[in-house]
Amino acid sequence: MTEEEANTEHQTKAERNQRKERIGLVVSNSMEKTAVVAVVERVRHPRYRKIVQQTKKLYVHDEENTVQVGDRVRVAETRPLSKSKRWRLVEVLERAR
Repeated sequence: MTEEEANTEHQTKAERNQRKERIGLVVSNSMEKTAVVAVVERVRHPRYRKIVQQTKKLYVHDEENTVQVGDRVRVAETRPLSKSKRWRLVEVLERAR
C-alpha cells in the first residue's frame, strides 16, 4: 500500500456520515433518561396524491432529564442505545409554558 492510499483510507474512516435530524414535540418524559418525541411528517399519498400527516414516536436519550412534556426539541440519529432507543437529544428549541 502506498502512502497516498493509506492517507485516503485513514480519511474515510475518520469522517463521520451525516446523521438524520428531526424536530418534534415531547409527549412523555416519565422514563429515566428517556423521552418520547412525536415527529410529524407531511407526505404525499401514493395513490390519491393528497398531502397527509404521519406522526412517528421516537425514543430519545436525555442524559440529564432536562425536557418537559410540550417542549419542542431537535433530535439526532445515533447508534442503538437500547431495544427501542435510537435517537439522542441535541437541543431544546422551545420550552413549554
